[in-house]
Amino acid sequence: MSKYSRKIQKLYDTAPKQETAVLVALINQGQTEQQVNEYLEELAFLTETLGAKTVYRFTQRMERPDVKTFVGTGKLEEIQSYVEHFEVNMVIFDDDLSPSQMRNLENELKVKVYDRSLLILDIFLNRAQTAQAKTQVELARFQYILPRLTRMWTHLERQRGGTGTRGGAGEKEIETDKRDIRNKITLLKEKLREIEKQGETQRKGRKGIVRVALVGYTNVGKSTLMNLMTKANILAENKLFATVDSTVRKVVLDNIPFLLSDTVGFIRKLPTHLIESFKSTLEEVREADLLVHVVDISHPNFEEHIAVVQQTLNEIGAGDKSMLLVFNKIDLVPAMPTEEERMHMSDIELEQQNYLEFDKLADAYTKKIGVPPVFMAAQEALHLDEFRIALVREVKKQHLKIYPHYLQDETIDWSVFTDTSTD
Repeated sequence: MSKYSRKIQKLYDTAPKQETAVLVALINQGQTEQQVNEYLEELAFLTETLGAKTVYRFTQRMERPDVKTFVGTGKLEEIQSYVEHFEVNMVIFDDDLSPSQMRNLENELKVKVYDRSLLILDIFLNRAQTAQAKTQVELARFQYILPRLTRMWTHLERQRGGTGTRGGAGEKEIETDKRDIRNKITLLKEKLREIEKQGETQRKGRKGIVRVALVGYTNVGKSTLMNLMTKANILAENKLFATVDSTVRKVVLDNIPFLLSDTVGFIRKLPTHLIESFKSTLEEVREADLLVHVVDISHPNFEEHIAVVQQTLNEIGAGDKSMLLVFNKIDLVPAMPTEEERMHMSDIELEQQNYLEFDKLADAYTKKIGVPPVFMAAQEALHLDEFRIALVREVKKQHLKIYPHYLQDETIDWSVFTDTSTD
């Protein structure tokens, strides 16, 4: 064996390995297995966004979660066996776990346990870019973890590495870690107060101009549409929560200036306490004059997504704002065949293709919100002109509320300036 070959043999692979995860969900009485599988698809997408690989999914039909371990004893043993055999790094639950449930599960499974809220918070922490977003998410995360702290989650103040939060070298007592986290929370709150004062000053300077906010379920194409309208170069990729920070740009269409902001996407089962973690972007929604609700019409559950967004808007006090509905990604939806083409197709073929009748959909939502929706494909700039026309129409309505006499014809009664009386 050559000297060079011996050197090759001594080399070790130091690249970080992708962590693996199993997903766990309960099927309650009001759900079908198909619905739960769709929810698990979303959870797997969240897991991928965090950087881990889903290797298996567990489901169990139960009316209510077990108070101690969320799942039943038999299912827990099944999960434990799988985790040990395949050396899985983490177990992710599709619901929130109580502090006692998380502690019990980590004691039994001997790996990191995530619930839905913690998973989303870690993704937010990875995605946040601005000082305000980073501070808010970090604060929300520490507040959420503090009552759930176990030895698997110690050293949270140390440098993070790999997927999620991993501990450093050595180990402290949990009570010491809790005291460190409480101190960190105090410092973050003080820092956040200073940042929010600056934000309030910035928002005061935006008065007197129409403000438009893009809202919608996560990964529906809001950032792509924002880039199309403003050339803002916002990160737009096929991952959940690609945008966490708010981005505001000035746009002028038909001589009407307005501010357009991109906001974080909403998601199913988003607990109320998590809304605080992206408060900065929600301020743009609360203070907007017009909401542009972007919907991924190619998603099989797009109507459920619309309902989730509307519910979240109601929760933050923005449910009654003027809205323009935009059905995006129409290029991914099979076009409804003509009458002649349908004559040669069976009912089963028509049902399997999931065709959508845009005209019927437009009529239904026009009656519901009072404004005709727009159908487009932002990625391909398809029907972009139709979107601009609709946007200008709605922006003008809001602009006239601020400046009632703007661009309106005025008739001057010259008689008031003429003295017709005689001495």
